[in-house]
Amino acid sequence: MNTHLDLLLRLGSAAFCGAVLGLNRGIKQKPAGLRTHALVALGAAYAAWMVITLSGRDPASISRIMQGAMTGVGFLGAGVIMRNEAEGRVEGLTTAASIWMATILGLGCGAGLYVDSALTMLVVLLVLLVSARMQERMVAMLRPGRHRRRGRNAAESVPERPPS
Repeated sequence: MNTHLDLLLRLGSAAFCGAVLGLNRGIKQKPAGLRTHALVALGAAYAAWMVITLSGRDPASISRIMQGAMTGVGFLGAGVIMRNEAEGRVEGLTTAASIWMATILGLGCGAGLYVDSALTMLVVLLVLLVSARMQERMVAMLRPGRHRRRGRNAAESVPERPPS
């Protein structure tokens, strides 16, 4: 394949994977959205392509660029993590993790692992879309003070009694 077309395919697939993750974060109005995720994935893909092209597929060189990218992007991810003192919780961890995943997807696309990267992107997207709802339901089911009678399902649980 023509080197320039190959590079374009690797960069385009990386930008697409990053953009998909970023779109999810943008829809949820998180600080890092489509452009940030796409650029992170694009940068990782180009770094992987450069090392693979220049090193002649030397495993040690490829390993170093992957380690460096995955570690270095942690600083970018740390920028979206904030402590909300008013509510006593930390926010931005999922967005930081999605930025880290955009890096890994970019590295995969840059290495030419298109199908693997696409499948991984779909699993990550599934986690982002489904996990919040699952977590809310599980927390509601396990919340202290909520007891279920034996033999009944959650829809028939005994309501909480107001404090006396």
